[in-house]
Amino acid sequence: MILINGVETDAVSVADRALQYGDGCFTTILIEQGQPRLWPLHLKRLQHTLAALRIAAPDWQALAEQVHRLAAAFPDKGGVKVLISRGAGGRGYSPAGCLDTQVIVSDFAWPSQYQQWQQHGIALGVCRQRLSTSPMLAGLKHLNRLEQVLLKQETQDRGWLDAVVLDADGCVAETVASNIFWRKGQTVFTPSLEACGVHGVMRSHVLGLLAQSQYCTEFVKSPLDELRYADEVFITNALMALVPISEIEGKTFTEQTLLRELNERLYAC
Repeated sequence: MILINGVETDAVSVADRALQYGDGCFTTILIEQGQPRLWPLHLKRLQHTLAALRIAAPDWQALAEQVHRLAAAFPDKGGVKVLISRGAGGRGYSPAGCLDTQVIVSDFAWPSQYQQWQQHGIALGVCRQRLSTSPMLAGLKHLNRLEQVLLKQETQDRGWLDAVVLDADGCVAETVASNIFWRKGQTVFTPSLEACGVHGVMRSHVLGLLAQSQYCTEFVKSPLDELRYADEVFITNALMALVPISEIEGKTFTEQTLLRELNERLYAC
């Protein structure tokens, strides 16, 4: 089902700025037993992103009702995507006069391969293409995803399920579709993302869990070689939750000590 401003339709104006300029943001939500997982974090990120992009806020209560309406159709697992556009506007970059924020809520089947990834882990490649430095947009899940499209093409061309992506300086930023964490002893590392990358909802949730644990968390700008010395590596996003990494460029990882602890507490609160 697709709801545009609460109405069941799939028609979007050609003048919409999401289509013209990628002017907006989105989030994808895991649905389990008819409920949207981590909805408060998704909502908080949407609100933060709209404020950063200076897009007029929609009716948040109406949005929540639409998300829960679509979620109720999934007694097991599914997904809901929320896309928010600045709306239709005149020709040119200026957003002046664009006050009719458009909200698109749609549902989709949960990718079944994620269950196998969670159980057995995956190997990561390393992309040759790099993320550009973009401090104005760093951290935001905005609609300009052409870099990710090109990175995904590279992973498919090389037969990878996912891959590490480096920033312009050659430091680990994220994977094509996920955030990345690695543990060495009692310290957990994750990229700082001040210049590029996305602050994922599951990343935020995991950081909250780590803050209540015995582990120390460090936000770093580290070269790829740092991953080779890790005790364990895992990736996260809202749909697949936590996925262990079994190999990166011939280096294998077998420990899942932290991953097991996090999984035990993942949705406990």
